[in-house]
Amino acid sequence: MVKVSKNKSKSSQSWLKEHRDDIYVRQSKVDGYRSRAAYKLLEINKKDHLFKKGMTVVDLGAAPGGWSQVAYHMVQPGGMVLATDILAMDDIPGVDFVQGDFTETSCLDELLLKLGDRQVDLVISDMAPNISGMSEIDQPRAMHLIELAVDFAENKLQTGGSLLMKVFQGEGFETLLKQLRADYHSVLSRKPDASRARSKEIYLLARGKKA
Repeated sequence: MVKVSKNKSKSSQSWLKEHRDDIYVRQSKVDGYRSRAAYKLLEINKKDHLFKKGMTVVDLGAAPGGWSQVAYHMVQPGGMVLATDILAMDDIPGVDFVQGDFTETSCLDELLLKLGDRQVDLVISDMAPNISGMSEIDQPRAMHLIELAVDFAENKLQTGGSLLMKVFQGEGFETLLKQLRADYHSVLSRKPDASRARSKEIYLLARGKKA
């Protein structure tokens, strides 16, 4: 039998209550979205007009599928959404899904196979590592995933394409900004209302990939 500390139990109960009371959690059930994260993407899109009909979009760290739901709706008719996550994701009609570890070559190879000759217009990434609570561990893990997303976009985004990704400010952040500003025509920072206030996450939108 595993013993759970009282502090951890109280913390879990507090999180569950916050989750149940969360306006975005409640609204996602009404609107049919799989996660509250859908509203982060909807808010960013309302401000920055990410999507157009017919676009090819790659969604990294997609499970449970909230962002893929939004993206697929926005790019139809004629668009394509290709999603991947290390976790399983229930089918979303019209969305191609690859279950795999994005840090492994086999996952990348399968994504590239499904894309074929299609040029990618937009890469969206809500990837994040499992959080340990220790910044000296979590930040390097997060930056590794971010670097993989940046590399993927560098290789598959067509000229003029865009990259939207979740990042955490800390070690490596300024270097990331410098790289994105060199590779894209503009880099914007966004903190959607749907992001919990205590969260250190922000979203960087790199627009207009340079040739």
